[in-house]
Amino acid sequence: MTAARRERRALAVAFLLVLVAAADLTAVLLWQPTSRSLLHDVLVVVWPLPALAGFLLGSYELFLHKRLVSEIGRISGPGIVEHLLPSEVLRTFLSRIYGTGQQNDDVVSGVLGGSGMRPKGDDLTISTRTTVRLTLQGVDTKTYHLTTTQRHQFRHSVPVDRFVIFATSNATLRDTISAACRFPLFELYFMPDASLFLDSVDDIRESTKITIDYLDHDGQSRSAEPSQIPPVEVRFDQWSNYLTFFREAMAPLPKLSPVDHMSDLRILECDLSGIADDHVVRAILGLTVSSRSLQRTNDGFAYWQSPYPSYVDTISFDATELAVDHSPGHEFRIMPFTFRSGTEAAQWLRADQLGDLDVRSWMLPGHGVALLWREQRR
Repeated sequence: MTAARRERRALAVAFLLVLVAAADLTAVLLWQPTSRSLLHDVLVVVWPLPALAGFLLGSYELFLHKRLVSEIGRISGPGIVEHLLPSEVLRTFLSRIYGTGQQNDDVVSGVLGGSGMRPKGDDLTISTRTTVRLTLQGVDTKTYHLTTTQRHQFRHSVPVDRFVIFATSNATLRDTISAACRFPLFELYFMPDASLFLDSVDDIRESTKITIDYLDHDGQSRSAEPSQIPPVEVRFDQWSNYLTFFREAMAPLPKLSPVDHMSDLRILECDLSGIADDHVVRAILGLTVSSRSLQRTNDGFAYWQSPYPSYVDTISFDATELAVDHSPGHEFRIMPFTFRSGTEAAQWLRADQLGDLDVRSWMLPGHGVALLWREQRR
């Protein structure tokens, strides 16, 4: 029932009560029995009651209800919202604007992160300062190493002691993993060329270096130097603990079977306590991850996407060593897909002309930057 319809009904009831009271009063005044009458005595006592009820109900609806609701909302609204799950608040807000539907879940995941997000707002993985560096180094005329180094400082400590890496050559999985991830700290690598997938996974496992700022078991803030402890591969029969779509259907995907993706998906996990100088990691304050993957040069692009909501300062590029042997030189073009970025109009540049991309803006999962290249034109 809408608020306007409820108000009309309440006013109709109030008017009816006043009419009943008026009828009772009229009967009392016009009917003067010659002897004692119980009915007359009841009417004399009762008639003010419906009049009073109608007056109070009408006054409440006309004058008090809106003010009372507004004041209660002003006082208690922020407190109530504070105790609700952020995803519930956002879904309610979106449903009032766009209507109900699973399509709103994509927006919720984009703003708040994947399904692995913690229930309290303070536990969401949000990086308030992020820098990224992409380095391209040619291996031969057909392949190159893409080294991605990203630094995050989190708004609140992230209560986790593991870092997860997803590597896939499946475009559908690539576009769904961020929303399906059940862990707050992770990275996703995509290899467009399936023939390089296994070699690239080995590259990631051997090259990954992680630096952390963390809280130990006693709540003391500490830092760990870069460590190159190889991440451990997660068995395929445990993948459902890491990705929701291996446990249940997740629109637009049905429930998937890990057996069907053993050739195009790998999950690697790093125990962060293993790099914390004999301390137990209670929560992560800051994280730096550097990993190298093998890619095909003729793909003509490399990119980075934000794994969780992040305020990105700069994204830098080094492609001076992409060309090897007698391969032709390249020219490059930076293509950000963000809310905004402080860049000049996109243009093709030589490798030594690539500068930092000044983002200075929030980036949500799905936002990022691509570096395109082509053979240098004379």
